[in-house]
Amino acid sequence: MKILGIIAVILLLVALAGWLVLRGPDIPYETLEAKYTNPASHFVDLPGGYHVHYQDDGAASGTGSGGPPVLVLLHGFGDSYTSWEGWVRELKSRRRVISVDFPGHGLTRAPAGTVLRPDSLADFVDSFAAALALPKFAVAGNSMGGGVAWQLAVRHPERINALILVDAGGFTNDKPPAEVPLAFRILKYPLGRAFLRNIDNRFLIREGLKTDVYDKSLITPAVVDRWAEFQRAPGHRAILMSVNLGGQPADLAAMLGTIKVPTLILWGDADLLLEPASARKFAAAIPGAKLLTYPQVGHLPQIEIPARSAAAVAEFLDTVPAAP
Repeated sequence: MKILGIIAVILLLVALAGWLVLRGPDIPYETLEAKYTNPASHFVDLPGGYHVHYQDDGAASGTGSGGPPVLVLLHGFGDSYTSWEGWVRELKSRRRVISVDFPGHGLTRAPAGTVLRPDSLADFVDSFAAALALPKFAVAGNSMGGGVAWQLAVRHPERINALILVDAGGFTNDKPPAEVPLAFRILKYPLGRAFLRNIDNRFLIREGLKTDVYDKSLITPAVVDRWAEFQRAPGHRAILMSVNLGGQPADLAAMLGTIKVPTLILWGDADLLLEPASARKFAAAIPGAKLLTYPQVGHLPQIEIPARSAAAVAEFLDTVPAAP
């Protein structure tokens, strides 16, 4: 019994030491804003207590109706507006490009109790567009943001004139993914979510991002640091832990069949998180959708091949009638 007591004390000390190493206190918004805002940064307050950060770049940025075509970019889970920097560079010469931080992400402040669901986030984007008095716009989304983008097309079709899905969430995989990041495995359990709410998730972010991309060299220490620091904004980790990892809606194909705007689907053939078969399901379900797949590209084409994927977007958007 004495030996068991000693072992228990040792294990407790090891756990305490691990906690002290991993714990990550909040980083004040003021600190993050000083580091990450730039001349394209803007904030808008929305009903419900949201203080939303977005980047407004490109031709006549900040104008309302009657300006250049507008493209709104929606990032994935745990990501931020920075996911789209490559596309912004390539596309801003001819259109206004707006990249939004979701609640619990980037520099957007959100009330406690915010839950991440594609349908409620689509309503959030609708409210954001109303606050900025945006004309009809093209919307592009990656991963979770892709799920939000098609939900926007279904729930608020009057808002958009084109839809771009980039390795988008929606369909469940036909078979288990080739690799599942450790963070997503931990998220399946309430105790795991409680643990992730209080630590610096840097090591999990690094592992997850390297699963997301085909070229692992893209995941630099600076990229990992930025993700980790945004997630340590006050309240962000609690919101991230609210994400629903459930299955697809039972009527998903029927929902997608109601989409009437021109649609482009981009997918990495080496996506280990959302299988490329999902791309074909989206293309089959959305009337007239165009599908492009990329070999040796993973879950984040906008980061892995920004110029090439943005060129496809530019070519597609040139065929979309101008918003009235």
